[in-house]
Amino acid sequence: MVTSVTSMGRNGLSDWLIQRVSAVVIAVYVIGILGFLIAQPDLDYGTWSAFMGSVPMQIANTLLLFSVAAHTWIGLWSVTTDYLTSLTFGKAATSVRLVVQMAIALLLLVYLLWGLLMIWGGA
Repeated sequence: MVTSVTSMGRNGLSDWLIQRVSAVVIAVYVIGILGFLIAQPDLDYGTWSAFMGSVPMQIANTLLLFSVAAHTWIGLWSVTTDYLTSLTFGKAATSVRLVVQMAIALLLLVYLLWGLLMIWGGA
């Protein structure tokens, strides 16, 4: 049996809820961006830059960034615990799974920090 030591939530229900809420946030963001693009037939760099540089969009982008990271972590945690098992890797399965999950966590941390720097960095 696989324990949830590396799981983002405390149990399956909280993981499920985080996954669903993050999916809704991502969907609302995409619909909002598509609405903006449709409403701006002559979109230029200045308009786009002003739109993305506004505080409400910086907040929305930050929320999207954390939603994508949470959604990705839970999804890939589920995949690694389902497929990196002793049936595929023998006795080394736990070590392989831990290394893969640590690599995913590190990449997600870099993604979050880089994204926050782009959103709030100013330049």
